[in-house]
Amino acid sequence: MNESGDPSQQDNTARLSDQPGGVVGGLMKLARPHQWVKGVFVLVGPAFAIMDGTISRESVDTRLVLTLAMAFFAFCFAASGCYVFNDLADVERDRLHPRKCKRPIASGRVSEGLARIYGIALLVIGLGLGLLVPGSVKWWVFGLVAAYIVNVMWYSAMLKHVVILDVLSLSTGFVLRVLGGCAAVAVTPSTWLLNATLFLSMFLAFGKRLGERRVMGDADVASIRGVQQKYSDQILRMMVVVVGVATLLTYTGYVQSKEADMSVVLASGVGGDFAFNLLWTTVLPAMLGLLRTITLIMDGRYDDPTELAIKDPVVRVSGAAFVGLTIGVALLAG
Repeated sequence: MNESGDPSQQDNTARLSDQPGGVVGGLMKLARPHQWVKGVFVLVGPAFAIMDGTISRESVDTRLVLTLAMAFFAFCFAASGCYVFNDLADVERDRLHPRKCKRPIASGRVSEGLARIYGIALLVIGLGLGLLVPGSVKWWVFGLVAAYIVNVMWYSAMLKHVVILDVLSLSTGFVLRVLGGCAAVAVTPSTWLLNATLFLSMFLAFGKRLGERRVMGDADVASIRGVQQKYSDQILRMMVVVVGVATLLTYTGYVQSKEADMSVVLASGVGGDFAFNLLWTTVLPAMLGLLRTITLIMDGRYDDPTELAIKDPVVRVSGAAFVGLTIGVALLAG
């Protein structure tokens, strides 16, 4: 990577390094711990396995929790390491981006040499945590973490420049997280779970591509993400809607398949029992959150669906309602 000998740039680097938090603060920011929220996908498979009885609630003990924690943090540290190397690869483009130019490497707060060492350390920690998972499944968790790293590195090196493959690579990362969580507790991931994960992550990735175009414009966005030259607003709008609908249909298919397990009898009459599938109530906040996200992205208010999920009150409330209702239904049905 380019390390300029320009005195003004060196002075600027020194000034940035002396900011509150200094290099340590820059390293913390470089790891993007706020992105660890994506590690929740590691917990999705085990959570639904507990809800549908595949994992009995009596077996949920400290050992199981620690096992999931190891898998969770294995993917989190691996993701942080990959972010470091992605920023190293994108440093020149990031300097042209109105927001990404403030990243630690692009701004000069963290040197490229230190960032490489830091990135390697994070990757080693991630792989090491995978090996701490008890039982023979640790090799599967280790292998899935390694596959995740290879996928992200391949994305950073090549796939992010190839239309459609860039999104499939990003989505594969989420699927690998789900598989890692299932492997850690030795449960078989259902087809609906893998499909829903794939479609939802594709929705987020296509949504980010469209959001960037809507916020920055065609010319500017192509300068910071080359693959945008091969996309258009029309194609991305279509993709966002298609995978968004596929996500909802996949989830509603799962809800329908759980009708016998999640229904409760509300009353009895001459015609039989009046029962209701309580899990259906989760469809409403899921639909609200997804359609609201589509609306705001197409309106150009946000360039990242994950940022939108944190800042938009409607999406935030719908997400909380979905989680709360899912937990409540699981308790009532159990």
